[in-house]
Amino acid sequence: MGRRWAARLSLVAGVAALLVLVVFGGLVSLVLMGVGWAGLALSAAGVWWMLTHTGRIRVLAVLLLVAVPLAVLALYAAAGLLWVVLVSLGLWALAVFAGRAALVEDAPPAMPEHPARRAERPFLIMNPRSGGGKVARFRLAERARALGAEVVVLDPDRPQDVAELAREAVRRGADLLGVAGGDGTQALVAGVAVAHDLPFVVISAGTRNHFALDLGLDRKNPARCLAALTDGVELRVDLGYLRAGPTEPSGPSGPSGPGEPAAPGTEVVFVNSASFGVYAEVVQSPAYRDDKVRTILDMLPDLLAQESGARLSVRGDGPVLDAPQAVLVSNNPYQRGDSAGLGRRERLDTGELGVLGVHVGNAAEAAELLLRGGQQGRGLTEATAREVVVDADAPVIPVGVDGEALILPTPVRCRLAAGALRVRVPRHRPGVRLGAPPMDWRRVRRLALTMGRAAAGRGPA
Repeated sequence: MGRRWAARLSLVAGVAALLVLVVFGGLVSLVLMGVGWAGLALSAAGVWWMLTHTGRIRVLAVLLLVAVPLAVLALYAAAGLLWVVLVSLGLWALAVFAGRAALVEDAPPAMPEHPARRAERPFLIMNPRSGGGKVARFRLAERARALGAEVVVLDPDRPQDVAELAREAVRRGADLLGVAGGDGTQALVAGVAVAHDLPFVVISAGTRNHFALDLGLDRKNPARCLAALTDGVELRVDLGYLRAGPTEPSGPSGPSGPGEPAAPGTEVVFVNSASFGVYAEVVQSPAYRDDKVRTILDMLPDLLAQESGARLSVRGDGPVLDAPQAVLVSNNPYQRGDSAGLGRRERLDTGELGVLGVHVGNAAEAAELLLRGGQQGRGLTEATAREVVVDADAPVIPVGVDGEALILPTPVRCRLAAGALRVRVPRHRPGVRLGAPPMDWRRVRRLALTMGRAAAGRGPA
């Protein structure tokens, strides 16, 4: 019943948005709406010119970004139709919101939970710098030790090999591994847990905690994650691997030092995603950490025009991409419309990589991508694959792996170890809230009419 009325509300609000324009503004309002779309396209073009040029052209692009919206609003106000356009836009937003709510299907089955016995010798690694000091703020080390865990708090002033710390703990008899820290640290220790078939605990003490988010953990209070030590269940999730270079894998590892390429055959673990191209190139810059915005603006023109950086190619059992400007390979696909890693993954056990490729060649394509709302089309490719190979016209390429900047020999092979990671999570946790799907007017109309007929006893259309 709720979905039927949400679909009907969407259709009514959509029609009302058009009627408000026609009744109160006539043809003039329709013309001004066209002006609004043109302004949006010009703004998108301005963003593209700002990112791909320097000097005077960039200054002119910024002026365009400021002037176009103001000019559009001034035209609406001069015609006395600003309120009409605003009401119409409000109704249209309601239509889209209600339509997307109506399209939310019954929640897909959650990842199956398996019973888990309490670990006798849990070992946890905690990064005191992660998340602005969440380890100390929530007293995570003290609370974990009170539950019987051995805890190592990393020394902020002395680099430590967290994977080796985990392996040493296993040699001493640890029967569970866990991390309170960022996703990059989570991935390193998760690889050790998989290698020894041990359960792994995620404590959401990082800044963004994408992995914890998709596991349904509490990101606001990481102390609640410690309940997995005493009253936990087990999820079997996929773990991502990157194999660097043409040789056979030498085992999970990483680069020998900052800025140094990993040895050919090295395997790097990821829990979220690996990025190639523009973003990976930018984060390699020594200036990035000190001045992110300036570094991005300085480097983007050459990178987007592919005058610097490696020329990428992507192949696999699904997508084939030639010269994309950016590629994101994720451990399971993100929800449609959230492929940049800003959203959620509904499941982490499908056994499929998510692949996102971006190639925008000019201002017109940038405007089209914006007007399409980031949906797949020219300039944007979304796909899934069992295995992906990212190659380049360079012997090594920068790669961003779970937020860490690495340099890997080419080609880089991406794969998943399906169900390999045994994640121990609290029995009671917030869970994963599914986002609404993209708007589809045909489905909304069919849903409203079909469910109405079915309710009246006439059966589906």
